[in-house]
Amino acid sequence: MSRRRKTTPLEDLIELAALLPWWLGLILAFAAYLLLNSYATSSAPVVTNPQQFAYQASGMVFRGFAMAFQYIVPFALVIGAAASFFGRLKRKKLVADVANARESGRTVDGISWREFEQLVGEVFRRKGFSVTETGGNGPDGGVDLVLQMGSDKYLVQCKQWKAIKVGVTVIREFFGVMAAQGAAGGFVVTSGTYTDEAKAFAEGRNIQLVDGVLLKRWIANRTVSEQSQPEQSAQPASPQVKSAPLCPVCNSVMQVKTAKRGAYVGNEFWGCPKFPGCRGTRNISA
Repeated sequence: MSRRRKTTPLEDLIELAALLPWWLGLILAFAAYLLLNSYATSSAPVVTNPQQFAYQASGMVFRGFAMAFQYIVPFALVIGAAASFFGRLKRKKLVADVANARESGRTVDGISWREFEQLVGEVFRRKGFSVTETGGNGPDGGVDLVLQMGSDKYLVQCKQWKAIKVGVTVIREFFGVMAAQGAAGGFVVTSGTYTDEAKAFAEGRNIQLVDGVLLKRWIANRTVSEQSQPEQSAQPASPQVKSAPLCPVCNSVMQVKTAKRGAYVGNEFWGCPKFPGCRGTRNISA
């Protein structure tokens, strides 16, 4: 594995902003300018005795930094926001290309491992998760995505193994990471398949193994639903007759349940029938 090149703080800030939603990056850029500008243009305190000279000198130094960084920091955040915006467009196009592989020539097996992670992240976004791309450690290691659904956190590891079956060792190590990070569940996604030992270990541990066939089905189903949405909008279904959605964790048909504790006690929601083995939920309006 190649060593990661050294980056400047400015490059790190741009990279961090690129991981955020583009609109959040713009808000942070505006807030950073207001904060730094107000400090840079504030008047220096009046020195009334010699003991305050050091305080005044340090204040002048910080104002000098604020004077420069009031433009540099917002600029870096705006660049990161632009990267986030165009990156999201790129991910949407990637999903569309893979869904229409016959026309685009791009398949799940044919894209790079980095594109595979981006593809999987976009698929989970379309399932209603809030997705953070951590980057993993390359084509074979680390947690690549962190998903958030309500208060629950889920981890995702991507394995773009085309003709190789993912073994139980990978799943066992992933389960250890889930436990260490307090995740409610996890997904291991591959373009290939899994061994029987891996499937047996994942069973009952709230780990969903997504193979290439299921991943392609997720992409195709979403594409079909998006294409048919304008036709369905003419006659919206009422919540009472709306068909039950699939669990975002294990893909089971969900059931209407009523919260019996917590801040949402008495409210109805879609719950997984495999609870407590699976804790996937959706809003009743979703």
